[in-house]
Amino acid sequence: MKTLYIVRHAKSSWHFNMLKDHDRPLGSRGRKQVLKMSKHLAKHVKPPNQIITSTASRAFYTALFVTDAWGIDENMLTLNDALYHADQRTLLDIIRGTGETDILAIFGHNPGLTSLINYFHINGIDNLPTCAIMGFTLDIKNWRDLNSARLRPKFYYTPRSIEDYPPPKEAN
Repeated sequence: MKTLYIVRHAKSSWHFNMLKDHDRPLGSRGRKQVLKMSKHLAKHVKPPNQIITSTASRAFYTALFVTDAWGIDENMLTLNDALYHADQRTLLDIIRGTGETDILAIFGHNPGLTSLINYFHINGIDNLPTCAIMGFTLDIKNWRDLNSARLRPKFYYTPRSIEDYPPPKEAN
């Protein structure tokens, strides 16, 4: 049994228009999104054994924030330039090439991530929002067998979907 987390980067900044798209940082909204999601994921989602992230600044820093919240050392991150605006086929190839890890997280970009989710998920989604994560369980023993996998959606969180959670009660 394998588990796959598909994570889109948090909202980026368009303020620094002199930067190349690859180098755009997280914007203030994105930093708030990723802090909120990181806390939620640390409480509700089992940490992955392996994390692969796009080298684009906004994806890389999203992965770093979440990695910190999960208590995973940053040297566990694998940077993969092919994830930058990867299409569905490239994403599937990257996943198939993963080692023997049981829980894999991929941080990247749309439209590729939405396309990948729709490849796996019968009902599909129109768009994976920024800083959203969708988890799947797969009935395979090796990532190379991805094409024959039966998938079950495990969870789907967006920054907006966790806003409705009541705030934690303060200690007396």
